[in-house]
Order: sequence, then structure tokens, then C-alpha cells
Amino acid sequence: MRKLLQIIIVLFTASGMAQLPQELLTATEKTTVFDSYVGSIYSNDDYQGATVVAEKTGTFKVPVRYNIFNDAIECEDGSQLYELAKTPTTHVRIGDDYFYYCKFKSERGFNKEGYYVLVELTDFYRVYKKYELDVTEAKAMDANTGAAQIAKIETRETYFLEENGTIVELPTNKKDLLAVFSDKEEALKEYMKEERIKPKKEEDLLKFVAKYNGLRNLDANPTRSLLSNRVQNN
Repeated sequence: MRKLLQIIIVLFTASGMAQLPQELLTATEKTTVFDSYVGSIYSNDDYQGATVVAEKTGTFKVPVRYNIFNDAIECEDGSQLYELAKTPTTHVRIGDDYFYYCKFKSERGFNKEGYYVLVELTDFYRVYKKYELDVTEAKAMDANTGAAQIAKIETRETYFLEENGTIVELPTNKKDLLAVFSDKEEALKEYMKEERIKPKKEEDLLKFVAKYNGLRNLDANPTRSLLSNRVQNN
């Protein structure tokens, strides 16, 4: 992550500020289908000052917001709404989140394309998170229970370990997380207990992956890959 910060700062300083060029933008319409729902389809309802790094064009400063439902980064020019071109050569920093448009594969070869937020960068692996939505539809009052259900949207974060374009989901349930790295399950279970690891906490999840990386390096014939010798359950 420190290397990433240094790269962005250098690009930002060298390129200066300007309005986004039109070739990076596509006109779009406001998403209204969830207007009556409790909750939001945005990671943040307000437009926030962001740094857009276009590798082929330059670095720009513009207010944007991330539309989770459309998996799009949006900005406005007057009354017109735009979304940023979805390309691996354009990256966006919104607050503390670094958004990259990635074209990953699951271990079974399925495409996993979209915006991912880089949260950990090492020489051997990366950890990303992805914002996703849980949508609950409204239900009328039940005559027997007297209970009704409102329409609502909730945001959740899903974490992934990535190596060489392949990703595996990192569950936030202890049992499921240990199953992902079953080749070191006993040692990791002891580590979880000693360090009181709570996978739902991002910091603890990153510590867990780092520990697994360390355990793999202690093998008699260590492999640099963290995604080999493990259960193929993704």
C-alpha cells in the first residue's frame, strides 16, 4: 500500500489539476429504481473530491461518487450525469479508497470484472475489497404475525486475495476462512485463538493473510503462490 501511495503522489504532482477529458466520460442517467428504498446505492451519497489517474492522459481532480448498483464512478457537469470510462488504465482515489477497474478470474475461470478497492499490496499478493448491495424487497403486513417488511438496501464489503489476475474470496466467518486455507488450518486456528483474530475486521483479515504467507514460506519447498495447495472452493 505504501508503494501505491508513492506512485499516486508522484503522478498527481507531475500532472496537475484539470477537468476530465471527454474521452474518459460516458453520458448516463440517474438510477431511480431504488428511490423509495431505505438506504443508498452509493458508497457515499455526496460527491467527494477525488483524484483520477488516467495512465494515458494525466491526473485530474474532480468530485465523484461510486454507484455500487451500476458498478460505476459518476460525476456531474451542470445537469448532465457522466460515468468514468471503465478501463484498467484509469484509477480513482475517493477518500481513503483506491478504486481500480480490474479484470480478474476466479480459480474456476469465471470472469470477475469490475471496480475493486486495493487495501493491501505486497511483493507476492494483493488484497482487494468490493462494495456490494443486499436488496430487501417490501412485503405487506402478514395477517398472522402483524409484521411488515420495508424495502431497503444495505451495503456490504467482500474481500478477495489476488495473485497474477486470479482471485479467491476471503470469508469473514472463521470456519469458512480456515477452510479456504486448509493446508495450514491447524496452525492458523491456533493463530486465530492466540491473536483473537476477528475476520470481520479488515485489519485482522490482513494479519491473517500475512500469517498464512509466512507459514507457506516456512515450508521445506516453499512456493511463492498462496493460491496453490488449497481447497478449490471458489
